[in-house]
Amino acid sequence: MNKRYTPDFPEMMRLCETNFAQLRRLLPREEQVGAVIDYQVNGTSFRLTIQEATRYTTLVEIRQIAPVVSYWSLPSMSVRLYHDAMVAEVCSTQQIYRFKARYDYPNKKMHHRDEKHQINQFLGDWLRHCLTHGAMVAPVF
Repeated sequence: MNKRYTPDFPEMMRLCETNFAQLRRLLPREEQVGAVIDYQVNGTSFRLTIQEATRYTTLVEIRQIAPVVSYWSLPSMSVRLYHDAMVAEVCSTQQIYRFKARYDYPNKKMHHRDEKHQINQFLGDWLRHCLTHGAMVAPVF
């Protein structure tokens, strides 16, 4: 018998709260639309760009900018920070623009049953890696 996946909501909220706190440490000082900050992490460069900034939410694009690999698209994701709830959630990544809490398996697009949790866990792992091993790239004037 195939047991149906049930999302662990409290665990997901803890993950999104941790991601919020960690991502806030990496954002540009001025959270204005268009603000950009670059980080170097073990020979890889990432750019965080503020795409939207409202009173209650901020939308951030995280994109790998180097090294450029011409035959493969560079990783990117959009993350929305909810300031009142103090959570951050991945909105899109690699041509996936909406995540369900649960997917039946198998499915046409071959999403994992817990795809939403996995992509937010990946963000958490990436943020920890950046905070541990990363360095801000100083702008050249």
